[in-house]
Amino acid sequence: MAKNSLSIIDNRTGKQYEIPIEEGGVIRASYLRNIKTGPDDFGLMSYDPAFTNTASCRSKITFIDGEKGILRYRGYPIEELAERSNYLEVAYLIVKGELPDRKHYLAWEHNIKIHTMVHENIKNFMQGFRYDAHPMGMLVGTIGALSTFYPDANNIHDLESRRLQTRRLIGKLPTIAAFAYRHALGFPYVYPDNDLSYTGNFLSMLFKMTELKYKPNPTLERALDVLFILHADHEQNCSANAMRAVGSSQVDPYSAVAAATAALYGPLHGGANEAVIRMLMEIGSPKNVPAFIKAVKNGERRLMGFGHRIYKSYDPRAKIVKRIAYEVFDVTGRNPLIDIALELERIALEDDYFVTRKLYPNVDFYTGVTYQAMGFPMTMFPVLFAIPRTSGWMAQWAEMVRDPEQKIARPRQVYTGENLRHWIPIDERPEPLMREDAVSDRI
Repeated sequence: MAKNSLSIIDNRTGKQYEIPIEEGGVIRASYLRNIKTGPDDFGLMSYDPAFTNTASCRSKITFIDGEKGILRYRGYPIEELAERSNYLEVAYLIVKGELPDRKHYLAWEHNIKIHTMVHENIKNFMQGFRYDAHPMGMLVGTIGALSTFYPDANNIHDLESRRLQTRRLIGKLPTIAAFAYRHALGFPYVYPDNDLSYTGNFLSMLFKMTELKYKPNPTLERALDVLFILHADHEQNCSANAMRAVGSSQVDPYSAVAAATAALYGPLHGGANEAVIRMLMEIGSPKNVPAFIKAVKNGERRLMGFGHRIYKSYDPRAKIVKRIAYEVFDVTGRNPLIDIALELERIALEDDYFVTRKLYPNVDFYTGVTYQAMGFPMTMFPVLFAIPRTSGWMAQWAEMVRDPEQKIARPRQVYTGENLRHWIPIDERPEPLMREDAVSDRI
């Protein structure tokens, strides 16, 4: 009997099976197919809605230990990167696997900045959206449209093509995002200023008015840079999984990034910090926090920004954002919602109800109040998430393309529908019963 194996006895047949345990305590689900009751049996499948305990890939990009509150990009602790790096350096690390030396960093920065401009037809395309279009919806549509401008992106197995599309996407996302923001305000679009830093240029495209040269506040510029670092990648979350799943069809990366951005659009992913803001606004005052906590414990309210699928301790990103928030407030003035947030955190972390359930603040808890203080409307919150996550998505996609074990994503299902039925002429059919999964009870 192999030491690194799992012994399974099928009590239906009495047969014993040996399944190899690979590094990291992993078994291949395909081995379960060998466990059958007879030659006509399909074999066993694992059933895991939402992939709560299923690994879909091997990855070298991001490591998370949710129990200990550890997050590392390519082995580097997030705390060190947030303290000492800038976003473009971290993007290089995530995409290429190593931190750059000065020569390679300058080349990388140049290669990103020369792709910040978008085709004038893209600008015209975006002007076709309604005046009240959600910036995230505009982002999804425009990224998808980029695939028609760069047909060379279809050559996904060419290394140089993948590198080029990566630089294009990282360079153009801030421009498209800023255009979406200005569109909502009815303001003219501001073209990139590549004399500025990556985040400084983004702030210029957002907020420049009549001045000849926009000068970003260095504190806000640095704060946004750190926030971009914190959001650059986060392992196999919903949008990374969407990037890999859609990309597994060998579609161009623009279409795959559009799909990942659409996944991020949802309130359970990129919209979570907006939900925190709405919760804090509903509470209204620190004195109302105890009553709100009681309602949460009674199941009458949801505590947004606490708890995480992966983290069972304090999200390391949340600690950094909390510090960044005060640096922003020194420039913008204190966001009054921070006092409600602090009281909410204080009471929750002292209450056994939350402590025993390992519900701690996550990254969304403080990002909303920080973005709001910087002047961003809530509709821009998921857009601010998508810009830095592009480097992570492209790294995940490139890793998937190169992985010889990856095939087109095609999960199994457990069929629970009707058995074989035969067609009946329409005039002989009984009145249909309305099913629970019917869209409407009206004809």
